[in-house]
Amino acid sequence: MTATVDPKLLELLVCPLTKAPLRYDAANQELISDQARLAYPIRDGIPIMLVDEARSLDDGPAR
Repeated sequence: MTATVDPKLLELLVCPLTKAPLRYDAANQELISDQARLAYPIRDGIPIMLVDEARSLDDGPAR
């Protein structure tokens, strides 16, 4: 079962690096920062908003 992110929570969350809005990638369970080119993982329904935990979009698809 794929968890979803509460739309109200998504409205509040921004990229910690750029402060830009994020978009939700349900297939990979990530929050995407297009400006920073980073994908923040969602683990057990909790967004991990740490730059050190983010995957670079330039590195290719999620595992």
